[in-house]
Amino acid sequence: MMTIQVEVIETFSLGDRSYLAHDGRVALVVDPQRDIDRILALAGRLGVRVTHVAETHLHNDYVSGGLALARVTGATYLVGGADEVDFDRLPVADGDELALSEAMSLRAVATPGHTFHHLSYILSGPGGPEGVFTGGSLLFGTTGRTDLLGAEHADTLAHHQHASVRRLADLLPDGAQVWPTHGFGSFCAATQSDAPASTVGRERLANPALRLTAGDFVAQTLAGLDIYPAYYAHMGARNRAGADLIDLSPAAIADPAELRERIEAGEWVVDLRSRKAFAQRHLAGTLSFGLDGPMATWLGWMVPWGTPITLLGESPEQVAAAQRELARIGVDRPAAAAAGGPEEWAAGDETRLGDLTVATFADLAAARAGRAPRGLPSPDVVLDVRLPGEWRAGHIEGAVHIPLPELPKRLAEVPGGPGGPGGPGGTVWVHCGSGYRAAAAAGLLVRAGRRAVHIDDAYAHAAEAGL
Repeated sequence: MMTIQVEVIETFSLGDRSYLAHDGRVALVVDPQRDIDRILALAGRLGVRVTHVAETHLHNDYVSGGLALARVTGATYLVGGADEVDFDRLPVADGDELALSEAMSLRAVATPGHTFHHLSYILSGPGGPEGVFTGGSLLFGTTGRTDLLGAEHADTLAHHQHASVRRLADLLPDGAQVWPTHGFGSFCAATQSDAPASTVGRERLANPALRLTAGDFVAQTLAGLDIYPAYYAHMGARNRAGADLIDLSPAAIADPAELRERIEAGEWVVDLRSRKAFAQRHLAGTLSFGLDGPMATWLGWMVPWGTPITLLGESPEQVAAAQRELARIGVDRPAAAAAGGPEEWAAGDETRLGDLTVATFADLAAARAGRAPRGLPSPDVVLDVRLPGEWRAGHIEGAVHIPLPELPKRLAEVPGGPGGPGGPGGTVWVHCGSGYRAAAAAGLLVRAGRRAVHIDDAYAHAAEAGL
């Protein structure tokens, strides 16, 4: 008897999963990311032919590779019939069933909530249901957020989400696997989960949608929603239009003179090295978005859409990896790139190099008490760049709060700066939850002519330091 295998294709940087289900001969791909070469390579290793590609919904957090994959492989492309799109596809609706092979069949189930036309897909084998591809509906210990189509729809969609998850649980046995697209760090999830896998039975015990009344679930869901990346506004339209194959060929190499010109023009020249390397030495005027963190999410959120982006990395491979991540959210081509290190990018001109002063929360506590260690400057301003939900959960007394995504447009509001309250000058100590976002914020502050201290520390240490 043929057995069904489901392979997971992780996209850690965006917190999403795609899936390839196969019987040893033919395969179904669900919610593929833009860089479909990963999926084609997997299918090749497995020796299977992709015959069907399915979308659970028109995604908000990435550009889909579904249309391109279907065209390359000749696969049937399944998209909700209620979604208006600009390309040919097989429109599917609640209750539609497809025989994928002698061993595999697929049933579409309407599960509105994350979006109005959201579908889940129950995958069955000879012995019955194997599991369900849930997209942004039933996630591990949570559900997909319900406000991405506008705050005015969030309450209605939250009620739909509660009913949809319960419908899935009613349709499936406890042993059925749950295969969500979101929920691994994606802002599409209402909350986050570290679980590597789950079943319908486990979700009955843990998922709020299956444990709470509709009213309590809706209230809890809406209360937990925070802001989400600005680039989401462009994803739905791109996916309705259908994205072509991406061009991942190397970007044009920028020499030191061109890098200077781009920085002086106010373009975003991005340092992909770790924030510790950036703090030690960097090309003045560049911004820290290390590839060792969620670079695409924060950079895509903050950069004005369409602004030229230049990527600086330690190696061509690091630049290529960043280019791939940005392409997943629709930033298709960097304006330029360079590999190496700050000294090369500055052509040996020391005046074009900078560094960041780095501190801990213990250092901040000591400095506030007048005992600044290691000659650190006193904090005239403490800037918290975490998200609103993080701030509401607790913050340092006297800190100024500007979420990182809003900082480029609100730099003048940081006390002590030109045009801001508090007079000229002043040193800004900036922190986030771990240090990653604070590095980006410190780069923005320094580029704007401010003196900044980067608190590269876990926020839990603030309380330990008495802050």
